[in-house]
Amino acid sequence: MRRRVFLIAGAGLLAGCSASSTQNQPSPSPSSSAPPSTTPPSTTPPSTTPPSTTPPAATTPTASASASPTVALPAVRSWVPGPGEIDPEVKRLAVAAVVKLLQPTETQAVVDVIDAQYGGILSDSASVLVPCRVYSIRANRLITGGTTVDVRLTKSSQGTWRVTATHPAQPGAPVSNLSAAARKVLTSGQITLPPASAADIRSGQVHDSVLTTMLELATTYRIGISVIRSGHPIDVFGTTRPSDHPKGRAFDTWQIDGRAVVSPSTPRALVTSYMRAAESLGSYNVGGPYQLSGAAFFSDNTHHDHVHAGFSS
Repeated sequence: MRRRVFLIAGAGLLAGCSASSTQNQPSPSPSSSAPPSTTPPSTTPPSTTPPSTTPPAATTPTASASASPTVALPAVRSWVPGPGEIDPEVKRLAVAAVVKLLQPTETQAVVDVIDAQYGGILSDSASVLVPCRVYSIRANRLITGGTTVDVRLTKSSQGTWRVTATHPAQPGAPVSNLSAAARKVLTSGQITLPPASAADIRSGQVHDSVLTTMLELATTYRIGISVIRSGHPIDVFGTTRPSDHPKGRAFDTWQIDGRAVVSPSTPRALVTSYMRAAESLGSYNVGGPYQLSGAAFFSDNTHHDHVHAGFSS
């Protein structure tokens, strides 16, 4: 995402695969889709989102049904904005909308919000990207899924923010001929992927420049990825310029060595060294909370909460 720039519960929850439709689009009803790991009606600006449909549901059982003890949902923390956030109310509203969207009514379930980062924030409009894991119980089995939702908000003349659209990720169906780099990223203990990003990689639509850079960074850092391809605005937010994310040529990092990029307690040197490492590995476009010297680097309000690395090839 260069400067500015959910699947859902029905019978089960979701993450990752889409058999029909383009990402970031309004959808008439909740549905879900999910490869083994890791939308109600909406509207969106025509310059960033063409029309679409919701991907079909796909769920992955993680525990077998049995007559033994009843399966319980895992405990999850409620997401709250911490210090260092720009306009935390925007993210609070976006997260509440995602939890409501992904919470099924016909089964026990819980939504675990991994992060909430800006896809773009302007004076009167915003995009918040919310990667989630979703756990549900059916027939005494624990079902694990998840997605990333691009939540759009606008600000009224009275200064009140409201949610205007929700766009779940649509990663695409998995392929069998993954590259060696893709397989390594999916199994790396140093790289934590949200469900939609893992599904992006399984779809074969993430460029090897992204994958090899993540692997190299993972030799030095433990990386928490927030978004790769799906669930991100098609255009750089507030513009008509295509983003590198939907092309599979960018990734965003929300956490480095267990520390959130947005947190004031995270050492500046940790973030800046990560940004410089991404640039040295071939990223032509590195955004983050700090403006570094060099043509490849940029910083703005959108990127105060994550590090963006984009690739031209």
